[in-house]
Amino acid sequence: MEIKNSFEMPLPPDEAWGVLLDIPRIAACMPGAELTGQTPDGTYEGKVSVRLGPVALSFSGTAKFIERDDAARRAKVQAQGSDQKGRGAASALVTFQLSPSQHGSRVDITTDVTLSGLVAQYGRGAGVIQGVANEICRLFAENLRATVAAPAAGSTAAPQAESAPQAAKPIGGLGLMFRVLWQSISRLWTRS
Repeated sequence: MEIKNSFEMPLPPDEAWGVLLDIPRIAACMPGAELTGQTPDGTYEGKVSVRLGPVALSFSGTAKFIERDDAARRAKVQAQGSDQKGRGAASALVTFQLSPSQHGSRVDITTDVTLSGLVAQYGRGAGVIQGVANEICRLFAENLRATVAAPAAGSTAAPQAESAPQAAKPIGGLGLMFRVLWQSISRLWTRS
Protein backbone atom coordinates (compact mmCIF):
# COMPACT_ATOMS: atom_id res chain seq x y z
CA MET A 1 0.00 0.00 0.00
CA GLU A 2 1.35 3.41 -0.97
CA ILE A 3 0.78 6.35 1.38
CA LYS A 4 1.64 9.96 0.56
CA ASN A 5 2.04 12.76 3.09
CA SER A 6 3.71 16.15 3.24
CA PHE A 7 4.47 18.84 5.78
CA GLU A 8 6.23 22.19 6.07
CA MET A 9 9.37 23.01 8.06
CA PRO A 10 10.19 26.60 9.10
CA LEU A 11 13.81 26.30 7.90
CA PRO A 12 15.55 26.97 4.59
CA PRO A 13 16.15 23.73 2.60
CA ASP A 14 19.86 23.38 3.48
CA GLU A 15 19.15 23.57 7.22
CA ALA A 16 16.01 21.43 6.99
CA TRP A 17 17.94 18.73 5.09
CA GLY A 18 20.51 18.52 7.88
CA VAL A 19 17.75 18.16 10.47
CA LEU A 20 15.98 15.40 8.51
CA LEU A 21 19.19 13.39 8.27
CA ASP A 22 19.80 13.59 12.03
CA ILE A 23 17.98 10.35 12.92
CA PRO A 24 18.52 10.54 16.70
CA ARG A 25 17.06 14.06 16.70
CA ILE A 26 14.01 13.32 14.58
CA ALA A 27 13.28 9.90 16.13
CA ALA A 28 12.27 11.71 19.31
CA CYS A 29 9.65 13.59 17.27
CA MET A 30 7.98 10.43 15.94
CA PRO A 31 4.91 9.51 18.01
CA GLY A 32 5.46 6.21 19.79
CA ALA A 33 9.01 5.76 18.50
CA GLU A 34 12.12 5.08 20.52
CA LEU A 35 15.62 4.77 19.10
CA THR A 36 17.43 1.95 20.89
CA GLY A 37 20.76 1.75 19.06
CA GLN A 38 22.84 1.89 15.92
CA THR A 39 24.98 -0.77 14.29
CA PRO A 40 28.43 -0.08 12.76
CA ASP A 41 26.93 -0.28 9.24
CA GLY A 42 24.61 2.68 9.91
CA THR A 43 21.42 0.73 10.63
CA TYR A 44 19.25 2.23 13.36
CA GLU A 45 17.44 -0.03 15.82
CA GLY A 46 14.26 0.98 17.55
CA LYS A 47 10.72 0.39 18.74
CA VAL A 48 7.40 1.84 17.62
CA SER A 49 4.17 1.55 19.62
CA VAL A 50 0.65 2.27 18.36
CA ARG A 51 -2.65 1.67 20.12
CA LEU A 52 -5.79 1.18 18.04
CA GLY A 53 -8.65 1.03 20.51
CA PRO A 54 -8.16 -2.19 22.50
CA VAL A 55 -5.27 -3.37 20.31
CA ALA A 56 -1.77 -2.30 21.35
CA LEU A 57 0.90 -2.96 18.75
CA SER A 58 4.58 -2.71 19.56
CA PHE A 59 7.17 -3.27 16.85
CA SER A 60 10.90 -3.81 17.21
CA GLY A 61 12.88 -3.28 14.07
CA THR A 62 15.49 -1.52 12.03
CA ALA A 63 15.77 1.37 9.60
CA LYS A 64 18.58 2.27 7.24
CA PHE A 65 19.24 4.84 4.52
CA ILE A 66 19.52 2.93 1.24
CA GLU A 67 19.77 6.00 -0.99
CA ARG A 68 20.78 9.56 -0.27
CA ASP A 69 21.16 12.39 -2.79
CA ASP A 70 22.27 15.53 -0.94
CA ALA A 71 22.21 17.70 -4.08
CA ALA A 72 18.59 16.79 -4.89
CA ARG A 73 17.68 16.60 -1.16
CA ARG A 74 16.11 13.19 -1.66
CA ALA A 75 16.57 10.00 0.36
CA LYS A 76 15.14 6.51 0.80
CA VAL A 77 14.93 4.61 4.06
CA GLN A 78 14.17 0.90 4.32
CA ALA A 79 12.44 -0.03 7.58
CA GLN A 80 11.18 -3.35 8.89
CA GLY A 81 9.91 -4.67 12.16
CA SER A 82 7.98 -7.40 13.90
CA ASP A 83 5.27 -7.10 16.51
CA GLN A 84 6.75 -8.08 19.85
CA LYS A 85 3.82 -10.42 20.55
CA GLY A 86 4.27 -12.28 17.25
CA ARG A 87 1.09 -10.95 15.62
CA GLY A 88 2.75 -9.96 12.39
CA ALA A 89 5.31 -7.79 10.71
CA ALA A 90 5.62 -4.57 8.76
CA SER A 91 8.09 -3.31 6.21
CA ALA A 92 8.25 0.06 4.53
CA LEU A 93 10.23 1.85 1.88
CA VAL A 94 10.07 5.55 2.76
CA THR A 95 11.13 8.12 0.17
CA PHE A 96 11.35 11.74 1.22
CA GLN A 97 12.04 14.78 -0.94
CA LEU A 98 12.71 18.27 0.36
CA SER A 99 11.96 21.40 -1.67
CA PRO A 100 11.82 25.16 -1.01
CA SER A 101 8.46 26.58 0.04
CA GLN A 102 7.00 29.94 0.98
CA HIS A 103 7.48 29.18 4.70
CA GLY A 104 10.87 27.47 4.47
CA SER A 105 10.84 23.89 3.20
CA ARG A 106 8.28 21.32 2.14
CA VAL A 107 8.87 17.65 2.83
CA ASP A 108 7.03 15.18 0.58
CA ILE A 109 6.95 11.60 1.82
CA THR A 110 5.93 8.47 -0.08
CA THR A 111 5.72 5.30 1.98
CA ASP A 112 5.23 1.86 0.44
CA VAL A 113 4.00 -0.26 3.37
CA THR A 114 3.60 -4.04 3.53
CA LEU A 115 1.86 -5.62 6.51
CA SER A 116 1.60 -9.32 7.26
CA GLY A 117 -0.10 -11.55 9.83
CA LEU A 118 -2.79 -10.33 12.19
CA VAL A 119 -1.37 -6.82 11.97
CA ALA A 120 -2.59 -6.62 8.37
CA GLN A 121 -6.13 -7.50 9.46
CA TYR A 122 -6.29 -4.72 12.08
CA GLY A 123 -5.82 -2.09 9.40
CA ARG A 124 -8.32 -3.34 6.83
CA GLY A 125 -11.32 -1.34 5.79
CA ALA A 126 -12.31 2.31 6.06
CA GLY A 127 -8.78 3.56 5.36
CA VAL A 128 -7.52 2.87 8.89
CA ILE A 129 -3.88 2.57 7.82
CA GLN A 130 -4.07 5.78 5.76
CA GLY A 131 -5.78 7.58 8.66
CA VAL A 132 -3.19 6.43 11.18
CA ALA A 133 -0.37 7.40 8.79
CA ASN A 134 -1.87 10.89 8.32
CA GLU A 135 -2.17 11.38 12.07
CA ILE A 136 1.38 10.16 12.74
CA CYS A 137 2.71 12.51 10.04
CA ARG A 138 0.73 15.44 11.48
CA LEU A 139 2.01 14.83 15.02
CA PHE A 140 5.57 14.24 13.78
CA ALA A 141 5.51 17.56 11.89
CA GLU A 142 4.19 19.39 15.00
CA ASN A 143 6.87 17.84 17.20
CA LEU A 144 9.60 18.57 14.65
CA ARG A 145 8.55 22.22 14.28
CA ALA A 146 8.56 22.58 18.09
CA THR A 147 12.03 21.00 18.28
CA VAL A 148 13.38 23.30 15.55
CA ALA A 149 11.83 26.38 17.19
CA ALA A 150 13.07 25.52 20.70
CA PRO A 151 16.64 26.92 20.34
CA ALA A 152 15.31 30.19 18.90
CA ALA A 153 12.84 30.57 21.76
CA GLY A 154 15.60 30.12 24.35
CA SER A 155 18.15 32.37 22.63
CA THR A 156 17.62 35.24 25.12
CA ALA A 157 18.25 32.95 28.07
CA ALA A 158 21.57 31.66 29.29
CA PRO A 159 23.01 28.87 27.14
CA GLN A 160 21.76 25.44 28.13
CA ALA A 161 23.73 22.23 28.18
CA GLU A 162 22.83 19.91 25.35
CA SER A 163 20.74 16.94 26.31
CA ALA A 164 19.28 13.99 24.44
CA PRO A 165 15.77 14.62 23.10
CA GLN A 166 12.99 12.95 25.03
CA ALA A 167 10.98 10.22 23.33
CA ALA A 168 7.68 11.35 21.86
CA LYS A 169 4.53 10.07 23.52
CA PRO A 170 2.99 6.96 21.97
CA ILE A 171 0.20 7.55 19.50
CA GLY A 172 -3.08 5.88 20.16
CA GLY A 173 -6.18 5.72 22.24
CA LEU A 174 -9.68 6.91 21.56
CA GLY A 175 -8.59 10.26 20.15
CA LEU A 176 -6.73 8.55 17.32
CA MET A 177 -9.65 6.25 16.57
CA PHE A 178 -12.09 9.19 16.46
CA ARG A 179 -9.81 11.15 14.11
CA VAL A 180 -9.39 8.13 11.80
CA LEU A 181 -13.15 7.50 11.85
CA TRP A 182 -13.83 11.18 11.11
CA GLN A 183 -11.37 11.11 8.17
CA SER A 184 -13.13 8.01 6.80
CA ILE A 185 -16.56 9.62 7.10
CA SER A 186 -15.27 12.82 5.50
CA ARG A 187 -13.93 10.86 2.53
CA LEU A 188 -17.31 9.16 2.09
CA TRP A 189 -19.11 12.52 2.10
CA THR A 190 -16.62 13.98 -0.36
CA ARG A 191 -17.22 11.14 -2.79
CA SER A 192 -21.02 11.55 -2.64
